[in-house]
Amino acid sequence: MTSQSRGAGPEQSPDQSPGSSLGQHPAPPTGPFKPSHRRAAPDRGRTLLGPALRLIHTGQAPTRSALTGALDVTRATAGAVTGELEALGLITVDSRPAGGGRGRPSHRLALADPGPAVIAAQLHADGVSVALAGLGGRLHDPVHLPLPADTGPAALLRTAAEAGARLARAGRRRVLGAALALPNPVTEPDGTVPSSLHFAWPPGTPVDALYAAETARADPGPRARAPLPTAVANDANLAALAEHRHGAGRGARHLLLVTSGHRGVGGALVVDGRLHTGSSGLALEVGHLTVDPLGRPCACGNRGCLNAETDTDALFAAAGRRPDPDRPLLPQARALARDPHAADAVARVVDRLGLGLAGLANILNPDRIVLSGLHLDLLAAAPDRLAAVVADRCLWGRSGRIPIVPAQVAHAGLVGAAELAWEPYLDDPQAVAVN
Repeated sequence: MTSQSRGAGPEQSPDQSPGSSLGQHPAPPTGPFKPSHRRAAPDRGRTLLGPALRLIHTGQAPTRSALTGALDVTRATAGAVTGELEALGLITVDSRPAGGGRGRPSHRLALADPGPAVIAAQLHADGVSVALAGLGGRLHDPVHLPLPADTGPAALLRTAAEAGARLARAGRRRVLGAALALPNPVTEPDGTVPSSLHFAWPPGTPVDALYAAETARADPGPRARAPLPTAVANDANLAALAEHRHGAGRGARHLLLVTSGHRGVGGALVVDGRLHTGSSGLALEVGHLTVDPLGRPCACGNRGCLNAETDTDALFAAAGRRPDPDRPLLPQARALARDPHAADAVARVVDRLGLGLAGLANILNPDRIVLSGLHLDLLAAAPDRLAAVVADRCLWGRSGRIPIVPAQVAHAGLVGAAELAWEPYLDDPQAVAVN
């Protein structure tokens, strides 16, 4: 999860979004859903609605034949399940079969467009992003706003809630929920912020309750479900969830995401499709892993944390340069990572990043590491060096190299927030029909 802000505001690209602490809603299973026993057809069909929607939502079942195999059901059961999801307005079933392979052609399955939507919002160090989001990780025209003059919790959450409500009122889609990605740790299940290094919110700020209240006050309009369900989570965790379902993490059983945005370093772990958030939502504070005991001071009070050795400030310090205070920091750092005159500085920061990734790999044994934010640019600048450092410091050495890959999802924090808002309906698609 994140320990300091990694937002990128309007310049955010697939790699810049960091991610979250997923609270009350479980994440989806990966791979085919295998029922433990066969139920009577009608009851079984209702039970399979959620798993079926997840498979279509994540692109694992583009046809009814693929869904039949993934669910391990009969054609009739798969037909009944897709018919119910279509009746709920969540998917479409193309009556023209998809051909080109062996066996009987199968009907194409697609997510309804336009279908219902949720409000996805994200707070960054330098702004607020909001979008309406459908199923399938699809964002619709994200809006990026500057931070308000007052960055206290009520004022900042009001800004996010009102921006989302404006999108909901202006759109023509039914809005089913809202979720917010935060550049802070978020405790579970109470949804409080134990520390907020960037916005200096008081410890224990009840951000979940405040966001729910501000969303209700903002009035998302007559097409929004009332009361509108809301949720909040840490942005690094949400980015990991987005990458696992829709990006570079697809198919990984144990996915580690490490990211650095505006400042600081965050991380998240997805195990068998579920975020690992620890006993109270605060797991994976990877930024406070020590990689140089004599290194730069960290905001946590220690020295040489990954947080302080591999973020944007660290790269500028290693290069002996100062960023322009009137321009967003992350784009400047990303440009510096590509500057051939900064190669020595990049090498120093890459070595520290490699030490941190190796330590995490020794403990967590992921089968894939996804890097985003500035770390994606460091990977692009020195892929062989980073891989070599990780391999040399990892217990399994070069024979057990872990793939280190760049993030793929644009605005991953927002996409992850959408996943959080959609979660109750992925669990129970029939809840869509409830007013």
